[in-house]
Amino acid sequence: MTLDEKIALVKALSDETEEEVISAFLTMAGKAMYRYGDPFRTMTEEAFLELYPDVQVDLAAYKLNKRGWDYETRHVENGVTRDFEAGDVPPSIRNRITPICSPVKARETV
Repeated sequence: MTLDEKIALVKALSDETEEEVISAFLTMAGKAMYRYGDPFRTMTEEAFLELYPDVQVDLAAYKLNKRGWDYETRHVENGVTRDFEAGDVPPSIRNRITPICSPVKARETV
């Protein structure tokens, strides 16, 4: 999926229209996904993100829609209640990423 396609999808999922802002949120979402999904850096960030373009779009839209209410855990006002999942990547999105790891090498015994 190209950057332009990702930007178009995020526009459809959020109220944001500024492509520069959307691009920044896509970058932040990609970095958060890469930190979680490939902690040992077995792949390049670009190669990793090619595996999950839809997840990157969803995470960027999630972060855009949550903007202004960052880190809010509970909010009740006029019968409307808002709770947010904890963490940089919410569990509902994080569960769609399969972390990559490498095998542990056995130590040589003397």
